[in-house]
Amino acid sequence: MTGAIDLAVVKARSEAAARAAEAPGPAPGKYVVEVDEAGFQSEVLDRSFQVPVVLDLWAEWCQPCKQLSPILERLATAAGGTWILAKIDTEANPRVAQALQVQSIPSIFAVIGGQLIPGFQGALPEAQVRQFIDAVLAAAQEAGLSAGADAAPAEEGEYVTEAPVEPEDQRLSAAEDALEAGDYALAAERYQAILDQEPANEQAALALGQVRLLQRVEGLDRGAVARADTAPDDVDAQLAAADLSLATNDVGGALDRLLATVTRSSGDERERVRTRLLEYFELLGPDDPRVSAARRQLARALF
Repeated sequence: MTGAIDLAVVKARSEAAARAAEAPGPAPGKYVVEVDEAGFQSEVLDRSFQVPVVLDLWAEWCQPCKQLSPILERLATAAGGTWILAKIDTEANPRVAQALQVQSIPSIFAVIGGQLIPGFQGALPEAQVRQFIDAVLAAAQEAGLSAGADAAPAEEGEYVTEAPVEPEDQRLSAAEDALEAGDYALAAERYQAILDQEPANEQAALALGQVRLLQRVEGLDRGAVARADTAPDDVDAQLAAADLSLATNDVGGALDRLLATVTRSSGDERERVRTRLLEYFELLGPDDPRVSAARRQLARALF
């Protein structure tokens, strides 16, 4: 599984998780849903904090869609609620397709805990579709997401993958509580305490990086980007504008700004920009193609 998207909007994801915790689970038997733009937040993003959601972007005129959709629908029904299939008609919902940067259909994504994960395009044989679903459920398990509470038991011969419930880490829960309350300083302190005990805890490390980003942008306004554009040699302004871009999910804008600043700066200021770029790389993850491209540009700028 690669390329988790929207990792910087932690506060919004926390609010979605809170809504999901209060919302009822998927109704028994309703494991395939038609979703439009208005229902995307509740049926896809919020729901993904309860169970993994697989997005099927299709259109009536698309012949490969007519091959793939029945496979996905059959597997979702047989899984009995361990995951939800959300079908989106791209002709009726072009803004959703545009936001997801869909180039061709059918196009499949997974959504786990509010994070969008690219899947595949085009029709695949059922065996390969099953492998993709297995990978989605494994990723959901790693993220601490259990199967739907209303999941129906599978009949003999049905395909279903069980996601065992893992014990909740109370330290992470306490940090997340502070984050949801908007107390970024306390959340950072609690994540750091976990890392002091377990330096290799990737979940705490990623969360701490996200919280530090939120701390930096908390006092900024949208004018920070415009101010930075008028002061290209002001490193502080460039760092602030890049943080704001990343926090609002303009990943390309954030990376491009800092890469340009690296080429214009030197000494300690260049090191500050390089360090911030490395923080961004950690947040985005090594599988994000934007990271590998930015690393190459940074290397050229430095050496």
